[in-house]
Amino acid sequence: MDLVFHTLRIGFFFMDFKLISASIEKAKSLFEEGGDWERKNRLKVYEGLYCMATRNFKRAAELFLDSISTFTTYELFAYDTFIFYTVLTSIISLDRVSLKQKVVDAPEILTVIDKIPYLSNFLNSLYSCQYKSFFIAFDGLMDQIRLDRYIFPHFRYYMREVRTVAYSQFLESYKSVTMEAMAKAFGVSVDFIDMELSRFIAAGRLHCKIDKVAGVLETNRPDAKNALYQATIKQGDFLLNRIQNLSRVIDL
Repeated sequence: MDLVFHTLRIGFFFMDFKLISASIEKAKSLFEEGGDWERKNRLKVYEGLYCMATRNFKRAAELFLDSISTFTTYELFAYDTFIFYTVLTSIISLDRVSLKQKVVDAPEILTVIDKIPYLSNFLNSLYSCQYKSFFIAFDGLMDQIRLDRYIFPHFRYYMREVRTVAYSQFLESYKSVTMEAMAKAFGVSVDFIDMELSRFIAAGRLHCKIDKVAGVLETNRPDAKNALYQATIKQGDFLLNRIQNLSRVIDL
């Protein structure tokens, strides 16, 4: 197992994702034969870093949060850096309730987060719906994100995801809201909000529409029950077709 961990560190040094993936699978197979608790927890951090470096932020957040109280992987990075990664991945991966329970109120994070510039404001202002402060903190974190070799390749993607989370959370509270009110909440101009939202709406990331004449945003959230009903009908038709095909084969 120690040799596998050495191989993983070499893979991360050269950003050789093929080697990293193969080594993680090898480590998991070795643990099936038996392995100690400490090394299993270390492997979660290695796998979480691999997921983050390959843009699987949701899985990375899950693995980092599982390891937050048992972190011993100092050969990869310091605990402050680990908390930095955990907060960044969690913000775009968890819903608001889970974010509160697992990150905002987590004692392990609270003891460290103030040591990292802007990170506390970045997390808490989003949860507290202080969007202007959130964007200011996000701007302060940009330089640190740009300097990180694992996140920087996904910098533009991460920026889009963070803005989507903030915009979605804001619009969740309203059936309709003026663009001027939203622009004021985020500390930007109306033209900026118009340009931003139009791109996200066209990409299907935000469920709302812009009434440019009235200067109003109208939300049109998808009906979850109706979507479930349609999915059930579709799956039912598929099942009936399979049964009919099977009955023809049996008759023959």
